[in-house]
Order: sequence, then structure tokens, then C-alpha cells
Amino acid sequence: MQPNTDQRRRSPAAERNAPFILTELQRLLPAEGILLEIASGTGQHAAFCAAGLPGWQWQPSDCEAAALPSIAAWCAGQDRILPPIELDVLTPDWFDIARQFDAIYCANMIHISPWACTLALLRGAAQHLTPQGVLITYGPYLVDGVETAPSNLAFDADLRTRNLAWGLRRLSDVATQAAAVGLHLRETLTLPANNLLLVWGRA
Repeated sequence: MQPNTDQRRRSPAAERNAPFILTELQRLLPAEGILLEIASGTGQHAAFCAAGLPGWQWQPSDCEAAALPSIAAWCAGQDRILPPIELDVLTPDWFDIARQFDAIYCANMIHISPWACTLALLRGAAQHLTPQGVLITYGPYLVDGVETAPSNLAFDADLRTRNLAWGLRRLSDVATQAAAVGLHLRETLTLPANNLLLVWGRA
């Protein structure tokens, strides 16, 4: 039976940035493991990146139940991608059991959500990563001492008009909160369109 692809949502940005993100994931991650994706959105990153990481099992998730059919449709036919789950980072306990992941990946959520979601993401990652596991975040940030690109400033202004609780976060603020839960910035990678891929892990 052919999968029903009518439910697939599409993000042009996700289509553009997925190849660059996958290239870095292939370099950063070991040969095999299990990865939890937070805020999978359309499901395009899960479908594209999991296909390029043959030793990895991918668990997509999103806080909106309405997003799950799109994720499932994009990932149909890939047996290493688990069925998408509804997961709100603000939930005190993400899982009924103490599940552990070798990597947690989150793209474009930190700036399109209230600050409380960033804090919850960091707390949850510290709780559910294996000792050698990494949290990988992707998106635009404000970096102290580095001039912000005009496009990112315009994007930040647009986000704040849509929701006052949204907006680009200062990297130093994220790092301070990460350190409070035992996570430290290991690597900062500059990707196209003024986005950063950040790798967080335990000291």
C-alpha cells in the first residue's frame, strides 16, 4: 500500500537547511544510537536526516498533536524512525519511564517559543541523555561581540510582533542556563542563513 502523502506539511526552510544539518550530524554522532527529536514540525528533518544516519534510530516528537500525521507521512517506509509522539517540553516528566537517548536534537524551537520552553528543554535533556549523550540545537542566536545579521534582526522583530514571548535568544543566556543543569557548550558551528548548530554535553 502506498503511504498517504496528502498530510505532509512542507517547510521551505527545512528543505533548504536539512542537507547542511545532516552533514554535521554525520560528523558529530557515532556510528549508532537512538536520537530524540524535539519539535519535529513538518517531519522533513526526521525523514531526511534519519535516512543519512543508517545506524541510528530516530524518535520524532512535537507538542502539537496536529503535527503528528505530517511527521508520520514524511517518515513512512523508514523502519528506523519510530512513530511520532506528542511531547511538550514543559511537561515535568517527558516519559513514564526513565528513557535515555544518545542524542537529543531540536531545531528552530528556542526562538519560536517562550523562554520557559528553552529552560525545560535543557532540564529534560540533562535528565534523558546518556552520560556521553549530546543535545544539538539549531537556529539563529544573538552572540555577544558579534554583529547580528540584518536579516536576523528583522526576523527577531517579526517574531516579537507575532508573540511577545518569542524572539532570538542570547547565546550566553542559554549557556548559563545549560550550565545550571550540567550541560556545557562543546562546539559552535556556523551554517548558512546566519544559523548556528550548537552541541551541548556534560563536562
